[in-house]
Amino acid sequence: MDRVAVGAVELCFDLTGPSDAPVVTLISGLGGQLIGWPPAFVDRLVAAGYRVLRFDNRDAGLSTSFDGRGGFDRDAARRQDRSAAAYTLDELADDTAGLLGALGLADAHIVGRSMGGMIAQTVAIRRPDVVRSLCSIMSTTGDPAVGRPTPAALADLTGPVVTDRAAVLEAAVASQRVTGSPAYPAADDDVRREAAAAYDRSFRPDGRARQLMAIMVSGDRTAALAAVTVPTVVIHGTDDPLVTVSGGEATARAIPGATLVTIPGMGHDLPPAVWPTVVDAIVANAAAADIGREAGR
Repeated sequence: MDRVAVGAVELCFDLTGPSDAPVVTLISGLGGQLIGWPPAFVDRLVAAGYRVLRFDNRDAGLSTSFDGRGGFDRDAARRQDRSAAAYTLDELADDTAGLLGALGLADAHIVGRSMGGMIAQTVAIRRPDVVRSLCSIMSTTGDPAVGRPTPAALADLTGPVVTDRAAVLEAAVASQRVTGSPAYPAADDDVRREAAAAYDRSFRPDGRARQLMAIMVSGDRTAALAAVTVPTVVIHGTDDPLVTVSGGEATARAIPGATLVTIPGMGHDLPPAVWPTVVDAIVANAAAADIGREAGR
């Protein structure tokens, strides 16, 4: 892993795979770190012929912190008051595009999960020149009428923040039971192990709050998504309680020609059992984009 300056921030990244292969960029969700994309998942993409870029968004992991720049303001979020936010999804998208440039990469297949899907959509809107294909996973358009969380998932998202390491690990287990995949339940010890790795690498709940604020103030992308022309696949679990499946359905409707892949029994996580389906969808979409690119030359 390394760090590189991208405008006013430094982003921590990991780049894996053959240097001459097309790049797949994986964008993490709310408060997530690049280690949230497991090496075994990355290896599947590399085996399919891709170079894989993972990175920590600003305010997460080992990338630049925005401490002292506010937190989550519920009233301002409801008003979509951008002035109350440290940054928006636009800045997070520009970080992604800027990282490609800083690494000398002309473009990439852009893949994002949850908030990362929102960022990926925004990259495709703002910087179509750097996007070969788009994959939006367990995400939504920003339209408040779709993708609404269940009451239990909303309570989990907005509940009290714990900071003690042991409490954080148990909170992760409790959260997984609310938002995880009912058809593919994760073992509690596995959840604790992943939560411990994330906590020990970087624990930044204030950064997570600022990222949530960025989501809330950034508004509805539905109209702008109509201008996206790159091959797009939208992947969503039918049993996602945090971003319910209507968010994925709306995303697929908003983007001309987008393919919707729904996975029964999948919640708001990526259990290993669904990796073959997810990776196959990413690779098929990316391959279609690469074939079209070659044909257009």
